[in-house]
Amino acid sequence: MPSWTDSIRFAFQPVVNLTTGGVAALEILARPETGDVLAQARRDPELDGGLAALAVGAAARKETLLPLHVNVFAATLADLGGLTALRQAVRQAGRLPWEVTVDVGPPYTHVPHRALLDAVGALRGEGFRICADGVGDGDAPLRLLADMAPDLMKLDASLLTRPAAVRAMRTLCEQLGALLSVEGVETETQCAAVRAAGAQLAQGDLFAPPSRRPAVDVYVPVTVPSVPATPRTGPSVRQFLRPAALLPATASAGQVRALLTGSPEVSGVLLVDRAGVPVRSVHRSRFLLPMSGRYGHALYADRPAAKLGDPPRTVGIGATAWEVLDVVADGERDRTSDDVAAVDRQGRCVGVVRLADLVRALAESRVEEAAGLNPLTRLPGSDAITGEVDRRIADGRVFALSWLDVDHFKQVNDGAGFAAGDELIRAVGRALQGAASGSTRVGHIGGDDFLVLADPERLDPLAASVLDAPWSAGGRTVTLSLATVLCAPGSVTDHRQAAACLAPLKQAAKALSGASWVLGRAGLPGHEIRRGSLPAPAPAGVPGGR
Repeated sequence: MPSWTDSIRFAFQPVVNLTTGGVAALEILARPETGDVLAQARRDPELDGGLAALAVGAAARKETLLPLHVNVFAATLADLGGLTALRQAVRQAGRLPWEVTVDVGPPYTHVPHRALLDAVGALRGEGFRICADGVGDGDAPLRLLADMAPDLMKLDASLLTRPAAVRAMRTLCEQLGALLSVEGVETETQCAAVRAAGAQLAQGDLFAPPSRRPAVDVYVPVTVPSVPATPRTGPSVRQFLRPAALLPATASAGQVRALLTGSPEVSGVLLVDRAGVPVRSVHRSRFLLPMSGRYGHALYADRPAAKLGDPPRTVGIGATAWEVLDVVADGERDRTSDDVAAVDRQGRCVGVVRLADLVRALAESRVEEAAGLNPLTRLPGSDAITGEVDRRIADGRVFALSWLDVDHFKQVNDGAGFAAGDELIRAVGRALQGAASGSTRVGHIGGDDFLVLADPERLDPLAASVLDAPWSAGGRTVTLSLATVLCAPGSVTDHRQAAACLAPLKQAAKALSGASWVLGRAGLPGHEIRRGSLPAPAPAGVPGGR
């Protein structure tokens, strides 16, 4: 007798890592050939749970080593709790729970939140990863998303037309320690917007459409995004995660050999304990070398693979690329090509990082950074500062944006010569750099104009360090003007609006005598004169201003 399962086929769509350009996971999508099984599954938790189990089985038949994403409705998870059928399917497929991400999708209306959160906690306790799916195109309450604390949040591509909402979701992900993904990406313009939003992952027809067999190749636009990082922190290791090839710690050398010879793209295997914690690392070439000898297979095949492995190199999922490089540098020289395992708070492996990916991305970021430096002061230009302004706005942080320049700089150049003028600019740049500390950023945007982005509490010492210093060029005394706008959360929407608030404050500072400093607040009228004084009225026919 025909079963409803006979009309179900499954398609595979890759989840792409936008930094490495590789496939990070496969989402398994149910494709009924007749009827509307998905609509029934929305109302029938048992049916929906069965579909999730069948999806895992379909992936097992394709012999893929990639992590899997399976979909369930929120109501199914709340009703079935541990999803027994799914858990059994994972075991039967020889998969480990932490290789499977459960994509929890809307609707959430009428779903008992306490039961849903308990079920999420139970699955996570076994090692399954949790994704909040369909955010922006469903009815997921923000409070519930925060309480779920998903490992991954998937935004619908339609949300890209509302950048403020995407920035808010990115900030929420950062606070929760979650990755951000965008699904439904169909154009290169959308891909660029996804990258600008700071998402680490994406999927959609642009990269590869759903297909009956897992895609061998994916298309990723070649434009490489600049890495939003500072020298002190560096890009997050999350940007460089690749799927890990995992086997139980009890695996034999023969099992590892079979995995490596059948998967040439795998550079190494991690042996993990029952909790998913890496215990040994097996490097491809160092392992296969003794195995490929004349008696290698006979000698080693039945031995525990752990005997031929090394202690794993691990970093926390919150680490930076520079911290990964430190781990590599501190280890043995013959292991510099080993993958580094990224682990979560419980020590479970969530992926691996390859040294080549890190070196390539950090080199590109350094090249981009160097290209943006002002040749006179070697300070970054306006793009670096305005990009950081936008990040602080997205993070909801209070910040102070300042514009500093030299008074009557044209007269300095005309009277003392351009060489003296250049030396003055370099000296001001060095003074600003020396006064910068913590999260303060200094940029040289051309001529005698500098931008300074700082926390409000850093303003007074920074202003004093440059305004109170005696400045001169070619024997001529010189003064500086400083204008600052304080931006509270919600007072400006982006760096353009912050710059517009700063412009009239600069004019007010230039209208004062001596070293001057004017401070205003975004969205509020008026300003405060911190330094300088109003000049005496100029005699008739004599122009004023600085």
